[in-house]
Amino acid sequence: MRNFHFPGRSTVHATNAMVATSHPQASLAAIEVLREGGTAVDAAVAGSALLGVIEPQSTGIGGDCFALIQPRGEGKIIAYNGSGRAPKAANADWYLERKMTSVPLTSAHAVSIPGVIDAFATVLRDHGKFGFDRLLQPAIKAAEEGYVVAPRIAFDWKNQFEKLKNGTNTVRYLLPGGKPPVAGDVIRQAELGKTLRAIAKDGRDAFYKGAIAEDMVETLRGIGGLHTLDDFAAHTTETTTPIGTMYKGYDVWQCPPNGPGVTALLMLNILSRFDLTKYAPVSVERFHLEAEAARIAYMNREMHVASPDHMKINVAEMLEKGFADEFISKIRMDGMLDLPNVAPPMNPSTIYITVVDKDRNVCSFINSVAHSFGSAIVSNKTGVLFQNRAGGFRIQPGHPNCIEGGKRPLHTIMPGLLTKGGRSTMSFAVMGGQYQPTGQTHLLTNILDYGCDVQEAIDMPRGLHYEGQYQLEDSVPADIVEGLKKLGHKTTSVVGPLGGAQAIWIDWDKGTLTGGSDPRKDGCALGY
Repeated sequence: MRNFHFPGRSTVHATNAMVATSHPQASLAAIEVLREGGTAVDAAVAGSALLGVIEPQSTGIGGDCFALIQPRGEGKIIAYNGSGRAPKAANADWYLERKMTSVPLTSAHAVSIPGVIDAFATVLRDHGKFGFDRLLQPAIKAAEEGYVVAPRIAFDWKNQFEKLKNGTNTVRYLLPGGKPPVAGDVIRQAELGKTLRAIAKDGRDAFYKGAIAEDMVETLRGIGGLHTLDDFAAHTTETTTPIGTMYKGYDVWQCPPNGPGVTALLMLNILSRFDLTKYAPVSVERFHLEAEAARIAYMNREMHVASPDHMKINVAEMLEKGFADEFISKIRMDGMLDLPNVAPPMNPSTIYITVVDKDRNVCSFINSVAHSFGSAIVSNKTGVLFQNRAGGFRIQPGHPNCIEGGKRPLHTIMPGLLTKGGRSTMSFAVMGGQYQPTGQTHLLTNILDYGCDVQEAIDMPRGLHYEGQYQLEDSVPADIVEGLKKLGHKTTSVVGPLGGAQAIWIDWDKGTLTGGSDPRKDGCALGY
């Protein structure tokens, strides 16, 4: 059904195993692990660690991680929450006394304890065959011997030049020669390579205790942070049960809060009230309905979703079919709902890896440093770039997502999994900060309503209704844009592409895997 005005990629097919990532080098590293007999999780960790070096604007060992894993592609799905917490000393009154009403995104206060390394260790303990000593080698090699900057990464680097120019240690570590690298340049990061070597040798404790942790704490406290060595040493990954809803006969699974996956599930519940197939996949009506569903779901997320022990309404209530009926019943095709604008910080940089191995172990794996290049703070001696995920907190006493010591912030990253009859059908996600719930909904409805294959579904033009504006990719036809304006949407063209998706579809009857990878990124799907 490829009826869009631009040609797309072909799907990738295999019978044995498959991986899809945002960078060919990471896809290859993951495939090599699989060929050596590693599991889907082994491959995902190797690829993610490498991306933390070669895609520094998106991820790194100073960031966070979530995962959905289904052993052998059937039965119990396990959710892993590898997100970090605020320092124990953090509390709203401390910030309000200093006239801070929101968390400054390039300050030490935006840095929550990085969760990636402990998450890697936890999923490998539960589902891996190899250890850090093997799986960090591609990342170590890239850091020490150098890697070639890819085009999309160069684009992001250039766009963040001002931020990096004014960061902490970022000129020294991330602006070689004082300027952003261009596509084709070779970058080396010896300090980060040394840090990765220490983790490869001594495991997660090398990061959360000892010299590396001491340097990270010294760096953060030196610029006003409240972090302590105890905060790092106490960090743990949470193993949880996924949340889900049914759409078009399939079960859609997400990590629970503080992950934002409930937003996509709520969007699907709203859209299930409508017959999207009455409208063309690229049409005013389809884009309008998606925007209205997003506006309702995002509004509810901002009101209710936080670390689960602080939520005043539980997820089960939010996923009841009657939830938000007062808004859904008012959706109309000739105009927009009157809803407040939702404006949490936009943070479009993330990496997502999906892997299915020969035993059909399925791994949906997402990592991020939040905003592009995170907090723009690099640890003094270790080369670790810190996330700014604590920027997802509010400084608003009484709000469920108000900052508090030891608490996890409302997140944006969300791995997805689609099952039917208890078996994995598709492992997928759409990267891109606040776009992710809309992106996943768009991808799923492209497949389940419009019959697209995974690559067609990824290629389809995109839009995001956010901060009162409908941000539309240039591939959205002009007549659709005009039609949306007539309905009251304030439209704008996005500077860069919206998000980046990866997906693997499992055909159990044929014994095949079909992969797709987003042309908005540098990556690819590979199988054998």
